[in-house]
Amino acid sequence: MRCVILQPSYIPWRGYFDLIHRADVFVFYDDVQYDKNGWRNRNRIKTERGAAWLTIPVPQRGIVSAKIPINAIVPIGNAWPREHFETLRRSYAAAPYFDDDWIGGFYADPPRLLADFTIATTIEIAARLGIQRTRFVRSSQLRATGTKTERLIGILRELGATHYLSGPAARDYIEPQQFDDAGITLEWMTYDYPEYPQLHPPFDPFVSVLDLIFMTGPDAPRYIWGGAGTLLG
Repeated sequence: MRCVILQPSYIPWRGYFDLIHRADVFVFYDDVQYDKNGWRNRNRIKTERGAAWLTIPVPQRGIVSAKIPINAIVPIGNAWPREHFETLRRSYAAAPYFDDDWIGGFYADPPRLLADFTIATTIEIAARLGIQRTRFVRSSQLRATGTKTERLIGILRELGATHYLSGPAARDYIEPQQFDDAGITLEWMTYDYPEYPQLHPPFDPFVSVLDLIFMTGPDAPRYIWGGAGTLLG
C-alpha cells in the first residue's frame, strides 16, 4: 500500500494532485508547525499582468515563534473569499472551461480554520480530476508521535503502508536508512509535465491546478498523469 504525506496547501499545483492520484492513502500533515511564506495559505494564478499570488490573510506576528500548527491557523477577516472568487472569475472568464458555479462554491461559506478550507477544496479538486480510489486522512487523527522521519515512519506503520512516495524537496531531511529499517520502500517523485494552452503567454508550469482545469477541462488528467480522465461534477 502506497502512502503520501504532505502539508495541506491552498489550490495546489498539478504535481500535488499527481501525488494524490498515485497514493492509496494520502495524509494531510495538518498538525505540524505552520511555515510562514509557504504554500499553506497562497498560490499563484495566471492574469493578464502575469503570474499573481492569491493569498489568504493570516496573522503575521507570533505564528512561527509560538510554533502554531497548521490546523490551528485562522484567516483574518471575511473579505478574502469574495476577493479571491472575483479575482479568479476576472482572470479566467475567457478560459474555455471556467465554471463559475463550481469555483464559487469554494468561497460561498468557507470553514473558520485555514486547514479545514484548504483540505476540503483539495479533495473537491481531486474529485473534479476523477480521482476516486485515494483515501484521505489527516495526521491529527492518528496517534503517531516523534519528529521528522521518525514520525513519518510512525504514520506509515499505523496505516499499514508498504511504500512511501515523497516529493524531491524532502531529500534534505528524510533519512532513508530509517525506512529500510522499518521495511518500508522509499520512492521519490519526479515532475515532468507537458505544456498545455494557457491564457496570457508565456507558459508558466508552476501555477495552481485550477489554471489547467479551466483551460483543458476533461483533458486535464492527461496533462498530469498522462492517462485519459473524466472530470466529475
